Amino acid sequence: MARLEGKAAIITGATGGIGETTARLLLDEGATVMLVGRSSEKLTAVRDRLPSGKRVEVSVADATDEAAMEAAVAATIKAFGGVDVLFANAGMTGVAPIEASTQPNFEQILLTNVVGVWLAMKHCVEPVKRRGGGSIIATASIAGVVGIPGMAAYTASKHAVCGLVKTAALELGASRIRVNAIAPGPIDNQMMRDFESQASPEDPGSVRKAFEAGIAMKRYGTNEEVGKLVTFLASDDASYCTGGIFSVDGGFAAG
Repeated sequence: MARLEGKAAIITGATGGIGETTARLLLDEGATVMLVGRSSEKLTAVRDRLPSGKRVEVSVADATDEAAMEAAVAATIKAFGGVDVLFANAGMTGVAPIEASTQPNFEQILLTNVVGVWLAMKHCVEPVKRRGGGSIIATASIAGVVGIPGMAAYTASKHAVCGLVKTAALELGASRIRVNAIAPGPIDNQMMRDFESQASPEDPGSVRKAFEAGIAMKRYGTNEEVGKLVTFLASDDASYCTGGIFSVDGGFAAG
């Protein structure tokens, strides 16, 4: 039997490369999936690319809007009967040294990357408890375990996600809810393209070369490599894993 047969999953940030790829992998393992994102058009496009049938639904919600997130969870319960897995994946990046950061931008990154994760967790706890337990996975980053120059707000936000995950694991362990974070390094997707362009508008390729030089495996990762880790953590194969920060970074943070 597939590892997630009969399980219902919510993915926030579902229109990004990691979100869509993970949705496909969870479907392959038998899950039903609620795709959550801010754009109805993008969500519909992702759904249409997936082998969906009646096993994929969409809910338009900004991760920072509590009422919208609560409604997305309610829609999942209505569509699939409950919630077993949350992949809190919505997030944003930003490049600016500390002295050049603006308060509105700093606060927006924290709001999206930290408050957004907390809100998704908050509204999934009781539904997952009603199912007898389950798995919550949050997207952190290697920037959640090391410092990244020029990315103060992003790095602070991802460190906060790691702290939130560890606390939630302690609070929810007795309810059979496992809470973990993934910590991707540079991944070959649009988010990294955007980061490279922000960091060096005139020569974004130089940013990639610099990152690859610092990775033990000398290459970027793929969305699928991240999605496979999420799928493992969502499944009972990870039944004794909670409170962990799982790197998927090609050895970037090992140096």
